[in-house]
Amino acid sequence: MRNLWLILIGIVFGITLTKAEIVSWYRIQEMFRFQSFHMYGVIGSAVVLGAIFLQLAKAMKLTTPDGAPLATVQYPKRIWQYLLGGTIFGLGWALTGACPGPMYILLGNGFTVILVVIAGAFLGTLAYGYLRPHLPH
Repeated sequence: MRNLWLILIGIVFGITLTKAEIVSWYRIQEMFRFQSFHMYGVIGSAVVLGAIFLQLAKAMKLTTPDGAPLATVQYPKRIWQYLLGGTIFGLGWALTGACPGPMYILLGNGFTVILVVIAGAFLGTLAYGYLRPHLPH
């Protein structure tokens, strides 16, 4: 029954992102060309709301599903690794017009060409899994 709720939540989330034009290639290109505030407003709202809800969850002493306390990310000593990874992610996002979540929403909307991007993401994940032991962490 829990999986059914997760599927329904995913469907509603996909419909919401589609109606808000978050998965639109044109909106994403507008963002990367600094032609529209639409996507920056959505991303900024998500960051602000996420920070507020995290602070509320900590104040209410909520825990993870396995009972562990909520943890926040500690800033790394070698931030260049995160800047490089974020740059690669952003370049992929700009080239394909889709980040990981909306890729599946686009597929659900009938844009089958996104299967090429999903295959590339899958292969990239496999490559990272293979190379992970040899990378500095």
